[in-house]
Amino acid sequence: MKKVLITGAAGFLGSHLSDKFIKEGYHVIAMDNLITGDMRNIEHLMKLKQFEFINHDVTKHIHIEGELDYIMHFASPASPIDYLKIPIQTLKVSSLGTHNVLGLARVKKARVLVASTSEVYGDPNVHPQPEEYWGNVNPVGPRGCYDEAKRFMEAITMAYHNTHAVETRIVRIFNTYGPRMRLNDGRVLPAFIGQALRGEDLTMFGDGSQTRSFCYVSDLVDGIYKLLLSDYVLPVNIGNPSEITIKEFGEEILKLTGAKQKLISLALPKDDPKQRQPDITKAKALLGWEPKVNRAEGLKITYEYFKSLPHEELFKTEHRDLEKLNK
Repeated sequence: MKKVLITGAAGFLGSHLSDKFIKEGYHVIAMDNLITGDMRNIEHLMKLKQFEFINHDVTKHIHIEGELDYIMHFASPASPIDYLKIPIQTLKVSSLGTHNVLGLARVKKARVLVASTSEVYGDPNVHPQPEEYWGNVNPVGPRGCYDEAKRFMEAITMAYHNTHAVETRIVRIFNTYGPRMRLNDGRVLPAFIGQALRGEDLTMFGDGSQTRSFCYVSDLVDGIYKLLLSDYVLPVNIGNPSEITIKEFGEEILKLTGAKQKLISLALPKDDPKQRQPDITKAKALLGWEPKVNRAEGLKITYEYFKSLPHEELFKTEHRDLEKLNK
């Protein structure tokens, strides 16, 4: 039985990856310090012999007993409410954390896949965004802590590949959604659904003309798994190229939920990307991958998940142990 370490395993994507590797017959070592992760996301796996959980901060030295075949590095705050609140920790997990992961991969002779993001493209001047585009990022703006952290992650990953012959893979993840997202994490989809369920008006930034492309989580995980097992070492976009404006998306949510509220406009945040759409030509050619779940189907499943949450979850205010984080 091959063994895989998944960092950030109690998070949204990490927990779905854990499910995937268990299903494929791997022994999964799940690692998370639970700053933004939630044990509820993986509690259904805890009873399995081929699953183990380690509460650990990857910015500290990582020790794993025995052999290790693969590492999936998904430990990082990924929502604006987190990385704007804890920018230093966001930078550390993609720098120190990635350094530790790559060092472990080198020692164990394991293949490592790191989770980058479409945010490396910043507010793009090229549309849709191909992997060859270098981006338009403000390193000192409010989003710089996340955007530049991921750009550094890619750079150090390639340095380990070129210098130490570590087997590396880099995925650039575009907007993803599905069950286990945090309802109040600041991202547009859970924000809209949460507001609809609470009877509040849906708040969009600016006039809502900016675009996003939403990929259902099962499609994303399938693409990531195929990339891990491929022979390609440069970054690959994984996302759904079906593009929609935020205003149109809000209208879809109102229709889906049957809410009678309206869309209202707030001031546009600094450096908010005006367009976001993946060019997935590489993923199609190299991996034989493209998304299968259409947005209507995925949104219905996701809405049912959010509706099933305890009532108090709807009104829960996100908070973190910032004193602990800032040590």
